[in-house]
Parts: sequence; structure tokens; C-alpha cells
Amino acid sequence: MVVKNNLRVLMAKKGVNIQDVSDATGLSRKSISKLYNETSIQITFDVIARLCTYFNCEVDDLLTLEKESD
Repeated sequence: MVVKNNLRVLMAKKGVNIQDVSDATGLSRKSISKLYNETSIQITFDVIARLCTYFNCEVDDLLTLEKESD
């Protein structure tokens, strides 16, 4: 199993870019960019909470667990 994030989808629905999310959440642009491009290897509870607050969503709207392809 692998954890995936839906940041790209949430951003598209809200019509915002990486800088907008960074400015609104106080998270670094680099952190948002790594999540957006799915190159991030870890995410803290604080980051999850800030993003969920900003997007007015639940954790399972932001993060999903998927089976790895063979």
C-alpha cells in the first residue's frame, strides 16, 4: 500500500496555485510544491491540519491509501 495525496485535485477545484496555498497556510512554497508533484516523502500532522483547514476538507479528502501496482 502507498499513501497518495489529492492536493493537485483540491487546488484545481478551488482554482488556486502553489503560491496561493503557501500564502494562505503559512507553509513553505517548497513544501507545497513537493506535495503537489508527489515527490514528498513525509508530511507532518501540522501540515495535514493546515491544508485540511484551508480546503475545508477531511483528512481522507487529502490523503488516500492505494495498492501498489505490480
